[in-house]
Amino acid sequence: MGFEIENDKWVGDHLRRRRGERLDALKRGHGFGNRLFLEQIWWQLIGHFHGLHPEYEVKDWRGRSYFVDFMWIVGAIRIVFEIMDFGSHGTDRIKYRMDLNRGLFLEAQDCKVFYISLDELKENPSFILSALRSILAPYLSVESATRRMVEKRYSKIERDLMRAAIRHNRAIRPSEAARELELHIMTVIKYCRMLVDKGKFRAVARGVSQRVIYYEYVGSIQSPDLV
Repeated sequence: MGFEIENDKWVGDHLRRRRGERLDALKRGHGFGNRLFLEQIWWQLIGHFHGLHPEYEVKDWRGRSYFVDFMWIVGAIRIVFEIMDFGSHGTDRIKYRMDLNRGLFLEAQDCKVFYISLDELKENPSFILSALRSILAPYLSVESATRRMVEKRYSKIERDLMRAAIRHNRAIRPSEAARELELHIMTVIKYCRMLVDKGKFRAVARGVSQRVIYYEYVGSIQSPDLV
C-alpha cells in the first residue's frame, strides 16, 4: 500500500485507541511538520509504521507529562524524533530551554533523542534521510530480521507489556499498564498470565491471600522477542 493509505490507517488507529489528554495531544500536535517528516523521511527510510507512535506521552524530571512528536520503540530501545520549528521553539527562550532540558533528561533515561529542523526538512530532506539512514542502520537491521519471526510467538500486546515492564525497572502493575497502553485492565491481566506461562513474566504475590500485586519481566532487555 502507498503512504497516504497506510498513514491514514495508522493515525486513525491511534485516534480510536486514545482518550482524554492523549487524544487531544494527537489531534492538536500532529500537524504539517510531523506529516512532512513521515512522508519525506520515515516512509522513504522504513516503509511502514510498526513501532512508531505519534505524540507519545513521556515524563520529565519533575514527573510531569508531555508529548514528544514521535517515539519509535525497537525492542527495549526507545528513540524520539522531535520536529523543531524555529517559530515555536526558538523565539520563546523559556520553552526552548525546557525542550532541551527534556531531551537531556530522556537521554539520561536511555532514550535516544533526535531533533529535526523543520526548515531543513522543507529545503533539504535528502540530508536528513541520509543522516538517519546511517544512524539508524543497526536498529533497522534488527527490526527487519526479527519482526516476522517474533510476531509468530508473541502478540503486539505481549511485546508492549514486556517493553513497559523494562521501562519500569522490570516490574509492571496491571492497573498502571492498562492506563499506559490504553487497554482494559482485564486484557492486561490476561496477557500477563500468558507471559507467565511462556516464561517471560513472574507473578509476584503478597499477603495471606497471595494476591498477585505485580508482574516481573525475567527476560533479557536485548531479547529479539521485544522487537
